[in-house]
Amino acid sequence: MIPSLRRWFNESWTPEKYARFLALIEKRCGSAPLFRHSETPVFLPAELVDQMARYGEEIVAQLLGSAEYLQAASEAIPEAYRVPREAGHPLFVQADFGLDQNLDPQLVEIQGFPSLYGYQPAMVAAYREAYGIYRSLPPLPGGLTEAQYWEMLRRAIVADCDPATVVLMEIDPDHQKTRHDFVETTRMVGVRTVDLRAVRKRGSRLFYDRDGVETPIRRIYNRVIFDELERRGIAAPFDFRDDLDVRWAGHPNWFFKLSKFSLPWLRHPAVPHSEFLDRAGTIERPEELVLKPLYSFAGTGVIVGPTAEQIAAIPAEQRHNYLLQRRVDFRPVIETPQGATKIEVRIMYLWLDRLTPVNMIIRMGRGAQIGVDHNKDREWVGGSAAFLVGEAIA
Repeated sequence: MIPSLRRWFNESWTPEKYARFLALIEKRCGSAPLFRHSETPVFLPAELVDQMARYGEEIVAQLLGSAEYLQAASEAIPEAYRVPREAGHPLFVQADFGLDQNLDPQLVEIQGFPSLYGYQPAMVAAYREAYGIYRSLPPLPGGLTEAQYWEMLRRAIVADCDPATVVLMEIDPDHQKTRHDFVETTRMVGVRTVDLRAVRKRGSRLFYDRDGVETPIRRIYNRVIFDELERRGIAAPFDFRDDLDVRWAGHPNWFFKLSKFSLPWLRHPAVPHSEFLDRAGTIERPEELVLKPLYSFAGTGVIVGPTAEQIAAIPAEQRHNYLLQRRVDFRPVIETPQGATKIEVRIMYLWLDRLTPVNMIIRMGRGAQIGVDHNKDREWVGGSAAFLVGEAIA
């Protein structure tokens, strides 16, 4: 989107530089990347990122300011995952935006759940070193420095606890494609990653094995996706509904309360019209819509431009767990040797003293869906990072 920098990058790119980029990640994280990384970072106007960040804040404020919405969202939490001691607001928020034909940001979805906070700085560093990206181009929004970023993330995850009593909890973490994020979180924040199934319950307290010592868990940085628990039929060693003597870094209820479920409630210029499938009535021109399950992750089950038959195949008792969203024709804005590519910008927030944009994830794609799982067999697509540019360089 910054023509001079895009030309410079494309003209100076070589396969050897891309190989070095991947090798730098492997050296830092201990293994090769587990999802496709784009051959290029993107260069974005800082003003555009500020606009997206502001839209995300407005959208969250609209939802949290609606008693009707909060009541409905609470009632929609599945009974098996209603966790006590809910926090009054989400600690982690992700707002994903694409760019329409007028280059206006349009919300794809919003999440009250953590993302790759630990890994994204490692990707940025690898891009910068492999390609010689100018030090004057910052990767973080709002003028945030890297030191400030890590301090905020430590506050969010560890709070006032001993890091030895804080765990990043995930399902089978060694085999997750996001495991590099866990490695970097341990390196930079000092908390261990623990498989949910290895946690032990004693009364109202949880414990984990730390170098052969049973150690109490005081705080959980929760990365467990409940959809994965259901799909894999995994039984947790404790009931999420138990009144446990533990604090949550990212209370699990916000996984449901700030999610695709939020979209039909929103009225904002950046939010395409959405409605729950069970309330949709007669559906005309389904090819202009996107069918989404409410609580899936990474685009699982999403159908862009569904057929009437695909919509009709959703059982009546499950239709309340799906929504239809107006399809937005996102504009390809990044010129690459493989053709123009669409981007999705994830604005990542932390809510400490207030909701603050702290980082970004970029996903590049040329298919109907932009997520990395849907662009595995293409080049110049995949996960990426952004460097911000002021008007003087643009």
